Amino acid sequence: MDNPFEPDIKVKNILTELKKYFKLAQWLLLLGLLSFFRAEATSPEFDAEHAFQYLVRQCEFGPRNPGSNGHENARKYLISELKQYSKEVVAQEFEYSDKQKSVKLTNIIARFGKKGGEKILLSAHWDTRPFAEHDANPEKRNTPILGANDGASGVAVLLEIAKILKSNSPENEVFIVLFDGEDYGKNTDEMFLGSRYFAKNMAQWKPDYGILLDMIGDKELDLPIEQLSFRAAPDLTRKVWQTANDLGLRAFHPQLGPAVMDDHVSLIEAGVPCIDIIDFDYPYWHTTEDTPDKCSAESLATVGKLILALIY
Repeated sequence: MDNPFEPDIKVKNILTELKKYFKLAQWLLLLGLLSFFRAEATSPEFDAEHAFQYLVRQCEFGPRNPGSNGHENARKYLISELKQYSKEVVAQEFEYSDKQKSVKLTNIIARFGKKGGEKILLSAHWDTRPFAEHDANPEKRNTPILGANDGASGVAVLLEIAKILKSNSPENEVFIVLFDGEDYGKNTDEMFLGSRYFAKNMAQWKPDYGILLDMIGDKELDLPIEQLSFRAAPDLTRKVWQTANDLGLRAFHPQLGPAVMDDHVSLIEAGVPCIDIIDFDYPYWHTTEDTPDKCSAESLATVGKLILALIY
């Protein structure tokens, strides 16, 4: 017979969640109290303007949706660029088929640093949306997007970091992974294709933890804590937002934002603690107006400085 005084499973789950958010509230209070005691930056300098050039260069290829000329040209460019900075660059090729067609996809992986140390994965998606379903003009809703913020921004930061990693070899092992097929389909079953494939085929690249960068170029950058990240990797989340606070990076807000389905979920489901740094409050998301003029070098630098501080 069940113990009438024992809380049922639903109540237990609620209590567990409340404990998590109580701990978060305590941490947020402490973070506010510590805001006057910021650490001096000792990591290499992040070149914001050069990173922004990477963003613009990707957009010059046009939309980079799988199967397009822009996608193929961008693939060649990204592999070539990373090979300038890393001696170990792998094109992880695979194919995805749906009821309409098959497309060739490529995850691009570059390794830096010393083997044997902590393994850190830094990732972003390099493909762009094949259709602009949120465009204000109904006639444009089947048009592929340029993806300056949703696609090029995270990659731009990681390319600049790759350049720095070559000149300043880190003590830990760092993998930069550019995922393909994140924005491919019309529903989540047809999206996050590259991260799902990578998660099933990580082998020697399996990290101790991962950080995903997505939509981080917005001129009005606002980076709250993504909920799925906090649930899956609370310690890593605290570390990242605490570091941002120490550096005085005001775009990182220590408050819970929305839960976002993104590439980090594939890694979480494979047992890798992973968080998503994302500004999901972007009015040009999945529209033809997601162009470089909506982004800024300063926003790229905000995230780039944070990542460098975590590495060094």
